[in-house]
Amino acid sequence: MATSLDLQEQEQLDAVKAFWNKYGDLITWVLVLVLGGFGAWNGWQWYQRDQGNKAGALFDELDRAATAGDADKAGQAFADLRQRYPGTAYAQQGGLLAAKAQFEKGKADDARASLTWVAEQAKEAEARTVARLRLAALQAEAKQYDEALKTLDAAKAEGFEALVADRRGDVLMLQGKKAEARNAWTVAYAAMSEKVEYRRLIDAKLTALGAAPGAASAPAAGVAAAASAAASIPASPAARPAVAASAAASK
Repeated sequence: MATSLDLQEQEQLDAVKAFWNKYGDLITWVLVLVLGGFGAWNGWQWYQRDQGNKAGALFDELDRAATAGDADKAGQAFADLRQRYPGTAYAQQGGLLAAKAQFEKGKADDARASLTWVAEQAKEAEARTVARLRLAALQAEAKQYDEALKTLDAAKAEGFEALVADRRGDVLMLQGKKAEARNAWTVAYAAMSEKVEYRRLIDAKLTALGAAPGAASAPAAGVAAAASAAASIPASPAARPAVAASAAASK
């Protein structure tokens, strides 16, 4: 009986040895790859968290500087952010914040440079579009009308169609192209939800040109995201002279 069991055990052991001789190297490499991949994934996760924490600290510094009205310090913090952590959300938000502080302190060139970086380098299409909307306004204020229109042509994030059309109308009106401005504002008015307060300003622009929109104008679908984003986009510096120009044209 014992001999029979010993033979069975020996046969099983021989089968295991044969299996290992045949597949042992493959199993070893599979384990190495799996464990290596798991270690690499953990390392990447740690790296991302570390980058995020450091970028967050720089962004806090930028935010404090912007709140205090220190455009130079805000600009330096943004320069550090885009150099060290360009792929983070903090960098794109920092660019928008720095540009606002720079513009408010009369540093229009610096503000345009910050917005240009966000427009070209931000990872999210929405952030790139917001930057282009603001950049186009600054370009229009500097009478760089063709550049402003080109900037708006590249603003293609879904849901921002109404805001882009409205800003295009501002630029065209400043160029003296009243018919084209009216067409752009008509598109913006139709695309913007009637629940958004900003729609009244577009109404005023059209009314000043003698093209008051009908009460039955139906807003286009899919612009809720743009409407909610409107509050985060500062009023276009070009909008004020555009409104005044359209009002003068109606007299």
